[in-house]
Amino acid sequence: MGAGAAGSLMADRFATAGQKVVVLDAGPPWTLGDLHSSQIWARRLKWGGSPVLSDGPDRVGHNMSNGWGLGGAALHHYAGWPRLQPSDFTMFSDHRRGLDWPISYDDLRPHYDAVQEEVGISGDAVTEIWRPAGQPYPMPPLKSFAQGRIVTRGFEALGMTVSPGPMAVTSIEYKGRPACQYDGWCDAGCPTGALANPLVIHQPNATKAGAIFKAHSRVTGIALEDNGRARGLIYRTAEGQILEQPATLIVLAGAAAQNVRLLLATRHAKHQNGFSNRNGLLGKYFNAHNIANVHALFDEETECHLGLSAGMLTNQDEYRKARKDGPFGSYTWGIGGALKPNDLLGIAMTRADLFGVELDGFIDRASRHLAVINGIVESLPSAANRIELSSQRDDTGMQLARTVYALDPESRRLWAHANALGLRVMKAAGATESWVLPTTTFAHFSGGTIMGADSSDSVVNSFGQLYEAPNVMVAGGGQFPTIGAVSPTFTVLALAHRAASHAIAHPTEFDRLG
Repeated sequence: MGAGAAGSLMADRFATAGQKVVVLDAGPPWTLGDLHSSQIWARRLKWGGSPVLSDGPDRVGHNMSNGWGLGGAALHHYAGWPRLQPSDFTMFSDHRRGLDWPISYDDLRPHYDAVQEEVGISGDAVTEIWRPAGQPYPMPPLKSFAQGRIVTRGFEALGMTVSPGPMAVTSIEYKGRPACQYDGWCDAGCPTGALANPLVIHQPNATKAGAIFKAHSRVTGIALEDNGRARGLIYRTAEGQILEQPATLIVLAGAAAQNVRLLLATRHAKHQNGFSNRNGLLGKYFNAHNIANVHALFDEETECHLGLSAGMLTNQDEYRKARKDGPFGSYTWGIGGALKPNDLLGIAMTRADLFGVELDGFIDRASRHLAVINGIVESLPSAANRIELSSQRDDTGMQLARTVYALDPESRRLWAHANALGLRVMKAAGATESWVLPTTTFAHFSGGTIMGADSSDSVVNSFGQLYEAPNVMVAGGGQFPTIGAVSPTFTVLALAHRAASHAIAHPTEFDRLG
């Protein structure tokens, strides 16, 4: 279930290994020809299925970070691909904060390397001094424009290091894909194929190997045998037919909220609290990144319309957990992302307090002189943050998912710490004016089906298998026990590569009878 980054990679791996593969996805059957450089059109790529409700002190908007249709969120992702750091995997052991992963960075490193070579990453492993061990990038770094060069002055004035960021975007022709043209429309999808997404890599490979992708197929339940074991998925077609897709191995790759929703909604005498939820942890430890947005105006022209949606330069000097005088946690700077006039992350929304003539004047100046740095700020996990079922139902009769979230006070202080540093950077770079967005912005859903060492502390094992149903695997960021401080797509693919490789090599461990 789900034809996004993880689901498409696993479909590719299993089909190439000779397995019969069917992928069910609720959304449309997008192709590269459906992608247009338009802020309005880009919204079609965001989640368009049954609404995900939001509750708690810090309500988290679901749609922006999730995808709709073949390609999933990876169709509109920004392609910033740093790796998690070794410290992200041992946070509880090291600091008695958060959770530990059941694997180490070294366990995941060869899978990062394999995906990196297959997909292609542009970067500079030498100047990226924070980067953990791994193979060099297969492509040189992308270009930098005036915005990046101007803001770099501020980081360097404060004694900080700036490097080209690792981007899953072609800086040169790579495996038949053309080099990036730097028009900054990544959020609307990349019709040239320069930006890595499932439509240009894993879905074509999987289809060539015999996999079938079924769009407009809304999964509403897991089909169970009388003894409570999974035998397939129940789905609804665009015409309203209710069908069952039999399967000996089921992969749930429908993103964090939808995976939890399906599991909680599947009930049986042996699964009275949801499917494989005997320990009551299903849906717990929901998490999201908090984003620091720092903007500034400069006398120089910044060329802020050029580049990529993600900043092509990066700084990870603050990728630490403990500080002598300061809040706990890590954050990463993306420097100099391309900006469009309006919409959620556009120029106009950087000053939502302006209207009319004032807004018009601001956009006229900012479209040539604006710069931005975005901090991906770590949020501490909490069992109280969760995905649960609402009493409300969609048109299929299935209960809606609801997220309940409260940002940890320490993580809120970390966000403020990042904003304060960002303002210092802009001032040191020579900004005439700088400001931060006054409210927190959340992105990158994780948790809800976290992995762990055993069933006492987690929902799945390190390969994504449900403890009570070894033939059902969960893929995607929902497995993350901690969220780190980098965009999750690269790690999602590395985990999917590791899980698929293990399942193919050890099929008896995934026997549907357990």
